Amino acid sequence: MTEFVAGGRRRIDRVLAPEYLDGLSGLGIEAVRARRAEAQQEEVDLSYARRLLQGRIDLLRAEQARRQGTGPLVSQPHTDEEIVAALKVILCDEQHEGGPSGHRCHGEPSRVGEHRREAERAVADVGGSDLTASTDAALAEALDALSAIEARVSRSRRKVQAVIDTFTDEIARRYRVGEVSLADQA
Repeated sequence: MTEFVAGGRRRIDRVLAPEYLDGLSGLGIEAVRARRAEAQQEEVDLSYARRLLQGRIDLLRAEQARRQGTGPLVSQPHTDEEIVAALKVILCDEQHEGGPSGHRCHGEPSRVGEHRREAERAVADVGGSDLTASTDAALAEALDALSAIEARVSRSRRKVQAVIDTFTDEIARRYRVGEVSLADQA
């Protein structure tokens, strides 16, 4: 889903292909902007997939912590209000290490279903949405599978961000040397 395949036809395969950046200085400004926009859309999709995976990882970790009597949830929530309060704690952004990547994702993900299906396949054997019915081993296995997928998505995302940075640097260079001006913006 998110790994580069040389000669592949998916957007990620185009964006991460070495030839995508070949001849960059000879491309017209509109072609450079179009390629950057395509790379940015891929980054939006990868960012979405990563957030989806992180949410599922957080839920599994919270269940593990609950079973060990640690973490914010030592008992099972029962009411809707308790469930919502628990999810707010489990899924808060403060848990994630590494901080912001320096890139701001704008736009809507274009392949929502594809990313959701891969995340669902990774946790399919854990027992669906009833984590309390899963064994400790099944939780650990699902957590390992999701973590491996999340790491792969993160690596691909960083590579796509490097491509975006290359296009952004080229556009900035053209403005700096006067090849294009603000009047050239569409």
